[in-house]
Amino acid sequence: MCEGPASAAPEDAIAARVAALPWARVAEELDAQGVAPLGRLLAPPECAALIALYADEPRFRRRVVMARHGFGRGEYRYFAHPLPLLVAALRRALYAPLAPIASRWEGTDYPATLDAFTARCRAAGQTQPTPLLLRYGPGDYNCLHQDLYGAIAFPLQVVVLLSAPGRDFSGGAFVLTEQRPRMQSRVEVVPLAEGEAAVFAVNRRPVRGTRGTYRVTVRHGVSRVRAGERYTLGVIFHDAP
Repeated sequence: MCEGPASAAPEDAIAARVAALPWARVAEELDAQGVAPLGRLLAPPECAALIALYADEPRFRRRVVMARHGFGRGEYRYFAHPLPLLVAALRRALYAPLAPIASRWEGTDYPATLDAFTARCRAAGQTQPTPLLLRYGPGDYNCLHQDLYGAIAFPLQVVVLLSAPGRDFSGGAFVLTEQRPRMQSRVEVVPLAEGEAAVFAVNRRPVRGTRGTYRVTVRHGVSRVRAGERYTLGVIFHDAP
């Protein structure tokens, strides 16, 4: 899924990869499971380039050490404006096919383009970019959580694994839980390889039951990294205050 002309601009190459995804199947899996694999969106050199950015402090607006806040162990950094070209291209290209799914889930109309949606965020006072890089070392983990920052939230987000399981780290599985009314929670483990992505529910998702449609609450996290370092790119579409 990473093929494309080497000379293509990042935005054009990413747009082509995203356009080639089987979006009807992605929508079906999101409806059924609340998460859908997208396959490999980034090539190994692109993953390495994003990992290398982690040490470039001026590229980020905020660093969070998870243990200080009870979020888990490890740390992450939110990108500042302007976003790196690869990150901006992914965010823009992925938003367009996800907007109709989001509109159907929420029963509201999300704008067709990312620019129009971020304009809506700005009007609500949400102006800070939310894409982030996460870094985990041995013993690190991320507690179950939701990435909600303000009154406006897009109900889907994307995770891209930048490290190679087995080579760069062990452990560190990406997991989701669903809290279902009057039922025990359901856990989903999402296997990812280097450069592979998945799209998943941010907060709630609709589920069709025998008595109509109801909503389940979704949280996501990362299990304990046993060895090595694990880097992840999080692509969140709504901005923060």
